[in-house]
Amino acid sequence: MVEEQVRPLAPAIERPINDEGDTTQQHIQSPRNFIKRCAYPLAFLLLLAIIVIIILILTVFRVKDPIITMDGVKITKLELVNSLTPTNMSLIAYVSVKNPNVASFKYSNTTTSLYYHGIMMGEARGPPGRAKARRTIRMNVTIEVATDRILFSPDFSTDLVSGLLTVSSFSRVPGQVNIFNLFKRHVVVSMNCTTTFNISTQAIQEQTCKRKVQL
Repeated sequence: MVEEQVRPLAPAIERPINDEGDTTQQHIQSPRNFIKRCAYPLAFLLLLAIIVIIILILTVFRVKDPIITMDGVKITKLELVNSLTPTNMSLIAYVSVKNPNVASFKYSNTTTSLYYHGIMMGEARGPPGRAKARRTIRMNVTIEVATDRILFSPDFSTDLVSGLLTVSSFSRVPGQVNIFNLFKRHVVVSMNCTTTFNISTQAIQEQTCKRKVQL
């Protein structure tokens, strides 16, 4: 009887298992762990950048309203008949625009109107321009006075005799503040002033102004 030969079984191959678990599973989870490790610093940096941008918008890059000021009114020409009746009169209104922003303020045509006891004496338009960052631009606006509108005002002769002239002015400056093409603001700055000045010395005796900004 032929004895059957028994073939030995192949020895089982033991896979080394370390303390961290299966190596195949570890290689699969490594990219995920890498992403997680990078996500937290990136999220922190993004949050920090947003906070810095908000602080800059509320402080340095905050768009501030331009300030318009009436610096004075000067008579450049005054022709009288009988020493009291005006036949020809010209005024210069000195207007300044202060730009408190870190960007330039670009404005279009300015308008300055002059009134005497409610009667419009004249109106002048200034050319467009640009006020640099944190600078003040000054404009001299010449106004040709319509003397026929004030000839019948009893207050004018009285003011000429007293040497003090009280006028009201209205100035309007429309424009835009543009910071790095990111923050834009359209503004219209207007100002009403009542000014009393000495005719002989051209000095301002008293002035009251009210400013208004429209967005």
